[in-house]
Parts: sequence; C-alpha cells; structure tokens
Amino acid sequence: MMRVGMGYDVHPFGTDGSLVIGGVTVTDAPSLVGHSDADAVAHAVADSLLGPSGLPDLGELFPASDPAYAGVSSIGLLADVAARVAAAGWWVGNVDVVIAAERPRLGPYVNAMAANVSGALDAARQPGGPPVYVAVRPKRGETLGFVGRGEGIAVWAVALLERA
Repeated sequence: MMRVGMGYDVHPFGTDGSLVIGGVTVTDAPSLVGHSDADAVAHAVADSLLGPSGLPDLGELFPASDPAYAGVSSIGLLADVAARVAAAGWWVGNVDVVIAAERPRLGPYVNAMAANVSGALDAARQPGGPPVYVAVRPKRGETLGFVGRGEGIAVWAVALLERA
C-alpha cells in the first residue's frame, strides 16, 4: 500500500539570530520566528509524513504552548516523527521539497539540506534499503506576496509512504 502526503509551513523573518532551514544554519540571513528553531523545511516534511501515516499533526505532537520545545532543533523533531512513522508501520519512499524565498539565495545549501532531511528520516527508510531520497528546490517570489517582499519563507513538501 502507498500513500502520498503533503505538508506546508510558513514563518516570517525575525530581526536577529541566524536562519535555520533544512537543518542548515545560514549566518548571513535573519532568523525565522517560531517556537522551535522555526525550520520551515523540517516542519513541512514532518507534516507530509504525519498525514498519510494517520498520526496527529506536528502542532499536536509538539505544541507551541509547551516550553520544552522552545528553541528546539526541528531536524530533531523530524527524526522523532520518522521514528513514529516507522512504528506505525510505514517507510518513506522519497520526499520532494519546494522552498519559496526571495532571500537569502538558498542554492548553495540545497545539497546539505537534502542530506540533513534524509538523515533525519533514516528511522523510516526501507529496511535494508538506501537512504531516503530527498529533493530540495528553492524558488523566488518574483516580488509577489509576502515571499516576494522578503518578509518570510514558505515551504511545501510531498512524501511517498509505503506500508512496511
């Protein structure tokens, strides 16, 4: 059995700190505002896995009202989600991620982001199989909307899950 899931996340830029995106720290960009480290890639990927596996969404598992998750690594939360997905009897076939960001330019970080996300999904890879294939593609807002004005980042993720 196969299922496809889609995840979406959006965060505005803050005024200090460093951007964490796909588990990569970009020091010459403003941070994203959120309860955890606000890694929109990790959040979108997590929700793309939780829906088709029948598990609660990210906000229910790791509520922003819980101080234990303040500033926590979202890649770590994604690894926790992967373990839950595997425990529910699913493995991840692949994940496709699109990042909408006017700034910073994310092309130089794409391979590192894909590797970080793939590593976080290791618990839910096909038993004995290769690492989960993750594609990450940054896109610009072309001056349209909040992304185009450089006010934040939006991320979409699609995942293929297969019954273990």
